[in-house]
Amino acid sequence: MPVEVLIVGQGLAGSLLAWQLIEQGFRVLVIDDGAENASQVAAGLINPVTGLRLLKSADSETLLAAAHSLYRQLECYFKQAFLIEMPMLRVLQSEQQYQFARQRLADPDYQTLLGDWLPDVAAIQAPFGCLQQRQTGYLRTQALLAALRQWLIDRQSYQCGRFDYQQLTVQPRLQWRELQPRWLVFCEGHQGRRNPWFGNLPFQVVQGEIVSAVAATLLPPQIINYGHWLLPQADGSFKTGATFDNQILDGLPTASARQQLLASLQAVMPALGPLKLTGQRVGIRPATRDKQPFIGSHPALPQLCVFNGFGAKGSLAIPWYAQQLIAYFQQGRPLPGHCNIQRFL
Repeated sequence: MPVEVLIVGQGLAGSLLAWQLIEQGFRVLVIDDGAENASQVAAGLINPVTGLRLLKSADSETLLAAAHSLYRQLECYFKQAFLIEMPMLRVLQSEQQYQFARQRLADPDYQTLLGDWLPDVAAIQAPFGCLQQRQTGYLRTQALLAALRQWLIDRQSYQCGRFDYQQLTVQPRLQWRELQPRWLVFCEGHQGRRNPWFGNLPFQVVQGEIVSAVAATLLPPQIINYGHWLLPQADGSFKTGATFDNQILDGLPTASARQQLLASLQAVMPALGPLKLTGQRVGIRPATRDKQPFIGSHPALPQLCVFNGFGAKGSLAIPWYAQQLIAYFQQGRPLPGHCNIQRFL
C-alpha cells in the first residue's frame, strides 16, 4: 500500500501525529528504532500556569481543549485511562512570587485555572503559602505509547528500525528504500540535532532525571509543585523530578541528581519520613531556544518536514499543533508564525 506520510520517531509527537493523520484518512508509516525516548520517561505533566511569574500562555485554553478531546478519544478507543486529572498545589518560593499569585488571583482570565491562596498546608513547609491550580494532571505516556505502537503494528503502519539518512533520495522525488511518500516528517526528539536538514535549528536540549519512591506516610491527593514536583501514583508510590542539565547529555542516571531531588523533597515535605527508592530514569528533552516548537517544511525541500521541540510541555501542546500540521498538509493552511520554522530564515 502506498504511504503518503512517513514519520520518523514514535515518541509522543510522532505517535499522536500518526493517530490524527490516520483518523483523517492519510496512509502513514512510522519508523522507530525501538529505543527508549524522552516521552517514555517524562512525567507527562499538564500544567497551563507556569514559571516564576505564574503566567499562562495566550493559547492555553485552546491547547487544553485539544488535549482533552484527543486523550478522551484515545481512552474511549483503547478502553484505558491515559489522562489523569489531578489538582496541583504550587508552593510559593518567595515574597515576589506571592505578589504574582495575588495578581493572578485578581485577574478574571485566570479564574478557571486557579483556586485559592492557602497560608498554611498540613505537612508542607511553605512560608509564603501555596496556590491551588486547576485543570492540571498528567498523561500516562508509557501506557499510551505502548497502546499506539501496537495499534500501528496491527495496521501495518509501524516499522522497527533505524532511519538511515543516506538512504533517502530527495530528487527528482522523495524516496526512502521502496517507499515514495508525499511527506516525510521528522519527530526525532533530541536526535533531531543530528538531522542533515533540520539539525541547524536552535535546539536547547536538557537532560532530566526522575526518581520513583515509596513514602512511609500517606501522600496528598494532588501534585505538589515546589520548583521540583511530586506526582502521586495510583499504586501509592510517587515520582519526583525533574532535574535540568544542559551540559551532561549522556542519558545516564547520576547520584548527584538523585540527592538533589530527595533533598529538595525532604525540605518541603519533611513529614514524608524515610523513603524507599524504587527507580531512577533519565530523559533528554528536545527543548528549543525560544521555548516554541519546531514545525514546518524545509525551505528548499518542502516535502521534508519537522515536528519537534515540545520540551516539557508536549503532553499539553502536541494534540493542537498536530492539527495545525495536518491542516497544512490538507489545505495548505499557513502554520502559526510562532512555531513555523520559517521564523529562523
